[in-house]
Amino acid sequence: MAEKKKIVKRKGLKNVRKTKRRRTRNLLEKKNIKLAMKAAREAIAKNTETVIDTLKKTVSVLDKAVTKGIIHLNKASRLKSRMFSAYNKTKK
Repeated sequence: MAEKKKIVKRKGLKNVRKTKRRRTRNLLEKKNIKLAMKAAREAIAKNTETVIDTLKKTVSVLDKAVTKGIIHLNKASRLKSRMFSAYNKTKK
């Protein structure tokens, strides 16, 4: 099996540092998305009074993640659609 090439040039080392920073930022944002979605699902399931506020916050988190390039626009749209369809089912 071929061994990995060692990164010798400065540019390569800088890219490693940049990738590490970006990865930690992306993981933090993805964690925030998961927490917001979980809070929205729980609010919908319990049918609390603050459901609409929770949904608005979740939509905001998803939209910010799209603008930062963390998730794709279609994925955010899909998640929002599923969230609101679940909310609409509880209203009936």
